[in-house]
Order: sequence, then structure tokens, then C-alpha cells
Amino acid sequence: MADLSRPRAGDLLRVGPEASVQFVRPILFRVIRVLEWTTYDGWRWLEGYQVNDRGEAVHRRAIFVQPAGLRTVPAPVVAAHPRQRRAPKKSPR
Repeated sequence: MADLSRPRAGDLLRVGPEASVQFVRPILFRVIRVLEWTTYDGWRWLEGYQVNDRGEAVHRRAIFVQPAGLRTVPAPVVAAHPRQRRAPKKSPR
């Protein structure tokens, strides 16, 4: 597990009640940056995107959390759409 006392841009995190009581329902969160705002000892402001189960950003937000309660999660595997083959165009004769 990564050292989450200092989350980094690109980290995908599970944010639940261990990180802050506002996350009774856990969310997935992709970090853009750690905000350097003065705050309580042991707490951090993170800016990023809440993501869905497929890893797609659904909401940009700033969250106030205790890094000790954050958990890293593996990036979701997104299946690529199979390419459709087109028949070559016939030239007019």
C-alpha cells in the first residue's frame, strides 16, 4: 500500500468513513492535487474527481479528509470497444 500521508496526483482512492464522517457511503476519488491550505493537524484538502465504477469522472470536487483513512484501489479495467471493420468502398466505374 502506498504512503497516503501525502496523496499524489493520479492516485485512485477509496474514500470512506475512516477518512471523514461525510463519506458514510464510500466513493472512488482520483486526485488532481493536494491543496496546501492551512487546516487541522492530520487533515488534508484534496482536489480531484469522483469517479464511477468504470473509472469515468462524474463530479469534480474538493474533499477534506484524514489521509490515514484513505485506501488505494487498483484502476478499473475498462474494456475497449471492438473496432468495427468497414468494407472497402467500391470505386464507381
